[in-house]
Amino acid sequence: MSKKYDFSGWATKNNLRCSDGRTILKDAFKHNDGQTVPLVWNHQHNDPLNVLGHALLENRESGVYAYCTFNDTEAGKNAKMLVEHGDVTALSIYANQLRQKGGNVEHGVIREVSLVLAGANPGAFIDSILRHGEASDEEGVIYTGEMLVLAHANEEPKEEMKEEDKKVEDKKEKTVQDVVDSMSEEQRNVMYALIGQALEGKNVEHSNIENGGEDEMKHNVFENENVKDNNDVLTHAEEEAILRDAKRYGSLRESCLQHGITNIDAAGYLFPEYQNLNKEPDFIQRDMGWVSKVMAGVHRTPFSRIKSLQANITEDEARALGYIKGKAKKEEVFTLLKRTTDPQTVYKKQKLHRDDVLDITDFDVVAFVKREMRMMLEEEIARAILIGDGRLTSSDDHISDQHIRSIANDDALYAIHHQVTPAAETPEALAKAMIRESLRARKDYQGSGEPTLFCSESVLTEMLLLEDANGRVIYDSVAKLATAMRVKEIVTVPVMEEAKNNAKDKTILGIIVNLRDYNVGADKGGAVSMFEDFDIDYNSQKYLIETRCSGALTKPYSAIVLEASPAE
Repeated sequence: MSKKYDFSGWATKNNLRCSDGRTILKDAFKHNDGQTVPLVWNHQHNDPLNVLGHALLENRESGVYAYCTFNDTEAGKNAKMLVEHGDVTALSIYANQLRQKGGNVEHGVIREVSLVLAGANPGAFIDSILRHGEASDEEGVIYTGEMLVLAHANEEPKEEMKEEDKKVEDKKEKTVQDVVDSMSEEQRNVMYALIGQALEGKNVEHSNIENGGEDEMKHNVFENENVKDNNDVLTHAEEEAILRDAKRYGSLRESCLQHGITNIDAAGYLFPEYQNLNKEPDFIQRDMGWVSKVMAGVHRTPFSRIKSLQANITEDEARALGYIKGKAKKEEVFTLLKRTTDPQTVYKKQKLHRDDVLDITDFDVVAFVKREMRMMLEEEIARAILIGDGRLTSSDDHISDQHIRSIANDDALYAIHHQVTPAAETPEALAKAMIRESLRARKDYQGSGEPTLFCSESVLTEMLLLEDANGRVIYDSVAKLATAMRVKEIVTVPVMEEAKNNAKDKTILGIIVNLRDYNVGADKGGAVSMFEDFDIDYNSQKYLIETRCSGALTKPYSAIVLEASPAE
């Protein structure tokens, strides 16, 4: 290989045992040998600017090695500087078509190599959930935690180390850390178990250096003359015998049993019980990507009471007139429209029993609950902005359309309500009508810039499934569909599935809007307040998160609401 590179590192290692118990087998990615894949920043695939260069993959005895080269973009230059400075020190891969048999990952296709922060990779793990069985479309991000190697000037990718070189390398003096790193996971577990058992057998006395003692250990845990009388402690000779006989007995566990160590499982060192893969529970939740799109897209003002004024000059009375000599000139007449919107408090309240707060030690349950409260508060406000909260207007918990005015239910002066009437009562016919009517409605649209289409996943799917007369898919990507519908992007909103307007007689298929035309007003800069209170009578810790805000479209005809009447 004559091509120069900027740095190299292990994309993945063979026989890599991950923290969830799965193992990457040798040659799992053999067919990627010699292939070039994109070099990406932190597995971010949503922006071409995140592509930093490319990686040449080389399948080796120990795994897949990557020779990486940066491109000349600003992002590539910045990443190169971070690597050279030692700020970024690790690689990981994104792979799909993963196939797992038992606890072993046998096959996968590397699609990209990413630079990742070493601090985010405490050990080897796969960031996915693999299906048990044969081939699948499952994807995953595999971290190894291996350090990068910088290339010297004009250095070329290195070939595999020759056997004789390996022998010379093996003869070099190894440090204690080198020996530990060379151990398998099973061997390290045995070592830790032996040390733990030895320490439990007798306290280790260290000299008090501050009081003038000698700087050395006075007791060797492996050379205790009373060891043979203590079943929980092994001598150094016994330790060596167990390790030596492991091959003969077939496993370290069997070797331990043959040497009279029967409390292997009970000790919890060699063969530990199940452990949590997550530091805290995972949320079973809807896709929240759209929430940040809404909250980041709206226009914000530091006051909650908002007023909008419009002068309607579209009527004939507002037109300029021709003058006839001798006739009186007429005054222009137009309508002045005014709308005010007051704020409403939106909140979420939660309660934890103090006993639970004290007893749950696996994770910070209070921080977990507060994060959930903040997440659900933002989702509720985003929902109210687009389609309303869906509750009955008579409900005490209803977020009023007079305070946070939903686009889907707004007045016709601000939101164009366009009827979608399919030629037949089929999903395909409805999808075709959706695209047609969105284009027809654009003639009345007066909003800012390029708008965004918000719709459900079901509606988007039906539009993407449309075929031409020859059975070929018309829109092979969401981007092409967005271009055809004259929108900047298409954002799917789970809560828009079967969403109805306030009258409950029409289904909301989609909302086309540039959220810059929607103003959210909140006093004190939109601060979200968190309150805590302790109920001494019921030994409960109570938490409240709330914000007070208003919201409304402020520009006439700045949104298009595509609606469909129910089938009769």
